[in-house]
Amino acid sequence: MRMLVQRVREARVTVGGRATGAIGVGLVALVGFSRQDGPDLPRTPAWERTLERLIEMRIFPDPEDRMRLSLREWGGELLLVPQFTLYADLGKGRRPSFHLAAEPAVAAPLFEQLVDEMGRRLPGKVAQGEFGASMHVSLVNWGPVTIMLDSAGEG
Repeated sequence: MRMLVQRVREARVTVGGRATGAIGVGLVALVGFSRQDGPDLPRTPAWERTLERLIEMRIFPDPEDRMRLSLREWGGELLLVPQFTLYADLGKGRRPSFHLAAEPAVAAPLFEQLVDEMGRRLPGKVAQGEFGASMHVSLVNWGPVTIMLDSAGEG
């Protein structure tokens, strides 16, 4: 599982002109799953470590304007957006291959489990994009601060 995380002032996802998720200050996490990620991923230490890093990494400012507070401490919101293109492979030319990404039948339930789990950890503060849809994501990046998390490595 990979997450490209951006600290934002606000963000919104729309599908076909309707908003599917919107947040104020917080994090947008573009989330992709690899072929290595199976249905058992949510029961692994890598899953737990990645989710904890997402909500506990200290990238929000304290009163001295130093990045010392986590999403949870700040009280911010989280927008989760499915993004299989995080596993794009350009090893054979200019057209990306997505053979490293999990099949939708595997990735969709993993994404829903992620949304449910984060909703339990951050009640009332989690919004989401729509799996498999052509989404428009708009955000106001704050910083900018952008961090890659990867359950397969130390990321």
